[in-house]
Amino acid sequence: MKAVVAFTPLAGAVLLPIAVPLLMVKVSLGAGVLASVVLSSLWFGSMLLTSEMPEHG
Repeated sequence: MKAVVAFTPLAGAVLLPIAVPLLMVKVSLGAGVLASVVLSSLWFGSMLLTSEMPEHG
């Protein structure tokens, strides 16, 4: 699980800036905006699911 926790921020930080401009150029501006919203929402959700919080005690 530690590998997933470490890989999640890196994956989103690399894939999002590459995928969105490519879609904007190859498909359309709307596709790039939609991909930006969907991918960033999925990335945020996966970051929340894999986050490790310190225990209170």
